[in-house]
Amino acid sequence: MGIVNVTPDSFSDGGLHYGTDEAVEHALSLVEQGADMIDVG
Repeated sequence: MGIVNVTPDSFSDGGLHYGTDEAVEHALSLVEQGADMIDVG
């Protein structure tokens, strides 16, 4: 399972994946690394 934090004030990544393009790119990267499920929060 991969986690994509999309809130601008995320404590774990500081909003790194806040934009749609960044979030999708990160999710695809997690899938390539073996994630079979993505938790978007």
